[in-house]
Amino acid sequence: MRRRTFSRSSLEVELFPFLSILACTIGTLILLIIVLTTQLLQNERKVTIIAKTETTGENQGKIPKYIECREDGVLLHPSQVFVAKSEINNERSPLNKLIKEVRKNRHKQYLIVALRPDGIEVFQKIRDMVEKQGIDIGYEPIDQNWKLTIEELKKDEK
Repeated sequence: MRRRTFSRSSLEVELFPFLSILACTIGTLILLIIVLTTQLLQNERKVTIIAKTETTGENQGKIPKYIECREDGVLLHPSQVFVAKSEINNERSPLNKLIKEVRKNRHKQYLIVALRPDGIEVFQKIRDMVEKQGIDIGYEPIDQNWKLTIEELKKDEK
């Protein structure tokens, strides 16, 4: 009977296919991590306030006017006019013009304040000014990093 003989060279294990699969798997996982991280970093939180006339409650039939209190001042919406903190008490500032307009139409309009966490000091000044004028005011706290947009309803959606 003939014995089977094996040469040493035929017993060597070839690792190249295994390493290729491992390298492809690691590359795929790195690509996946990069894509997910990029999506997380770009995911900006947004809040949209829809300007809608109330049909019930204390402000029934009134039209809201929106302002946003920040650390450095007030942003009027939807015109995006910014009033610096130092100009809040200025009689000619756009904020005071808005307050005078709302005061004239206080039976038809009221103020809603979007309040950022760092804008509390500015909000207290605004609230004092508005309450002295006898204007109804409401507020909506929003997170520091959220992007705020205010949409006005079309006349047929009211």
